[in-house]
Amino acid sequence: MKNEGNLDRIIRAIVGVVAIAIAVSVGGGWSVVLWIVGAVALVTAAVGFCPLYRLVGMNTCKR
Repeated sequence: MKNEGNLDRIIRAIVGVVAIAIAVSVGGGWSVVLWIVGAVALVTAAVGFCPLYRLVGMNTCKR
């Protein structure tokens, strides 16, 4: 069941790409953190579901 709207998914995709791009250029310990943030953002954007939204009862998807 999706709980992310289109705008939310687009923003997550952009954040994911930017985080991974920065991770590639930075290196070091922050690189790992940025890779994880970027990967999570891209995956949640792709599937349209955010587990954290479900925990707090949030939904940006129009039904």
